[in-house]
Formats: sequence, C-alpha cells, structure tokens
Amino acid sequence: MKNLICRFFYGDYGEEKNNTTNLPQEESPENQWPLWEVFIRSKQGLDHKHVGSLHAADAAMAMENARDVYTRRNEGVSIWVVESKNIHASNPDDAAALFEPANDKIYRHPSFYELPDELKHM
Repeated sequence: MKNLICRFFYGDYGEEKNNTTNLPQEESPENQWPLWEVFIRSKQGLDHKHVGSLHAADAAMAMENARDVYTRRNEGVSIWVVESKNIHASNPDDAAALFEPANDKIYRHPSFYELPDELKHM
C-alpha cells in the first residue's frame, strides 16, 4: 500500500467533495523549483563558505530567500547563490590522478617566499 504524505501550506485545507478530500498534488521533479546552493562571506572572513541550499524560482528569489534564511542575524556581508545543476565537482576517487602532477613542481608552493608582516590575509 502506498503511503500518502501531504503538505499543507498556510491557508490550504482539504475540501470534502463526494466523501473524498481534495489534497495537494504530489510533488515531482517537474513541478519543483530548482535547487540553489548558498554561499555567505562573513564579516571576519575573506572567502565565501557554503551554508546551505534552498529552492527558488529564479536567481532574484534565491537571493532574497538566502538573505532571509541565512543572514537573519547579520552574519554576512556578501551572498552568492548558484543553481545546483551548474556546480560540477571532482570525484574523490580521482584525487591522486588529478592532484599528483602539482607535487613535482615544488617551485609553485608558496613556502619558498618570505612575506612581510604588513601583508595580511595571504
């Protein structure tokens, strides 16, 4: 037997018609808004950090929802929203082949350089 899970939103109520209840339609990937990833830059940091995900119809709505959900207490100074389908990541199993060529070029590592004390956040 199939379990029926219903979501009711503020103001939505099932109506009795012919001994049946008018329930909201089941959500499927076709009728869901796209998923957006949210990145926030805090006041102390220089880089954006991933803080969560949300569904929104477009970028403007995603930006407003991200502001409302993730910066309610003035945690950030900058917000990025990226549609999840546009993020591509490397496979952890391929890390050796992907990052191994950099290990034999030690001149690219910053450990050979002395930085002055006046230079911050490097």
